[in-house]
Amino acid sequence: MNSIKNLERLQRLHQLIEQEATGSPKELAKRMHISERMVYNLIEQFKEFDACICYDRGRRTYYYGDDFQFKVSISVQINHDDLTKEIFGVSYLT
Repeated sequence: MNSIKNLERLQRLHQLIEQEATGSPKELAKRMHISERMVYNLIEQFKEFDACICYDRGRRTYYYGDDFQFKVSISVQINHDDLTKEIFGVSYLT
């Protein structure tokens, strides 16, 4: 469940960065209901995906320095006796 929560946080952060509406790290943490340390950890995860994330002190927002796409797809299927049942499937492209 923690992995799904992390993906949801990454998706939300990606949306805010794309909109260039994050606020300061402290404001962003409050907005996302996470710690400031978690904000830095999430940003670091994006950087590990080769995202060029920059911060503009004047506008107090993070932004992408180049084109970056983030897509999350989650699907749960149960296969039993040659029957497949999809329990949950969702895809986010932001």
